Amino acid sequence: MQIRSCPILVLFLLLFVTKSIAQPENYEIKNAFMIGGGMTYFDMITDNFETQKNTGFIVSAGIGAPLPHKWYDISYNFQILKNKFDIDGRVSDDVAGNEWIEYEMFGVQAGLVFHINLIGSYLTLDVGPQLAYNSDLEVRDSEMENYFLNNYETLQAKDILDVNNFNVNGMAGVSAGFGPLKLRAQYIYGLLNTFDKLNDLEAGDDFKGNPNYITFTAFLLF
Repeated sequence: MQIRSCPILVLFLLLFVTKSIAQPENYEIKNAFMIGGGMTYFDMITDNFETQKNTGFIVSAGIGAPLPHKWYDISYNFQILKNKFDIDGRVSDDVAGNEWIEYEMFGVQAGLVFHINLIGSYLTLDVGPQLAYNSDLEVRDSEMENYFLNNYETLQAKDILDVNNFNVNGMAGVSAGFGPLKLRAQYIYGLLNTFDKLNDLEAGDDFKGNPNYITFTAFLLF
């Protein structure tokens, strides 16, 4: 009787151990809320004007979901921005000059971010798409609205304020930090033509401009 029951006992133990190993362990996924801010370093890539980069600010919030035993995490980010850049111009249409005209625009954007874990969650490579909305351009110094833009005879600073207000961005960056504090740098490129509406102007040119900027932010996680 003991000899007959031994194989049955061994089979029972094997089934028990196999089930214990194969059974997936349940993990509780906790969402992490984050809020922070920083600066932007913005330019408009275009062949139509001479431009230079300028600094602005960014406020950002989001919610993330650390995924146990995955090589990546996911977060959803929402950002409010004020971006600035300069275009070369002149005071009069018939006098050469080099006056930097400062433009600014407000924007909001939302994106899905994949955080590829390089050193756990302490250092990640971040990539993802963004949907963006921006206001029309504004000339920061109203006294410069009647300045003329170089490369054009009669085009004035105030003539190019009406731009496309929606864009799709590609983003890549890195995040680093310990505990509740993280630092993040992102490169963002607008895929759509912000200056497309300017082609309605009778300037005899094909206008094209793509937002191109870097953000530096600090975050607190809760």
